[in-house]
Amino acid sequence: MAQKLSFRVVAAVAVFGLLTACTSPQSRINDNLEAFSKLPPEQQELIKQGKVGIGFDETAVKLALGNPDRISERTDANGKSMIWRYVEYEDDGGVALYRGFYHYAYSPFVFPLYTDYNTRRERDHLRVVFEGGKVSTVEQELK
Repeated sequence: MAQKLSFRVVAAVAVFGLLTACTSPQSRINDNLEAFSKLPPEQQELIKQGKVGIGFDETAVKLALGNPDRISERTDANGKSMIWRYVEYEDDGGVALYRGFYHYAYSPFVFPLYTDYNTRRERDHLRVVFEGGKVSTVEQELK
């Protein structure tokens, strides 16, 4: 029984490692060595760190960060720009539905009733703006 359990643990860790490795800058570089080798050395160094800089093209951004979670287009007085958004999710642990004497028949104490599910919010933690096919702005939440 212990041998089966340890095998399952090892298998689960291996699968988790494979899944997380697929999303690293190094794995994206390994999958696209030709595109990576064509980039200037300063861009290559930033990509290895999972960072982007002004002047990167879409391929370089994808090597550094992966595919964006959302893409939008903005039109203003300067023309059109494309915005790639990378999001994170936040849970607040539930929402108070009611504060009051709903358990008064069973208890003299007042305490809140919470939902049994977490509320999940999406927020942009990184935005990359492209103008003319090149990165013109990088906005990163510092938190």
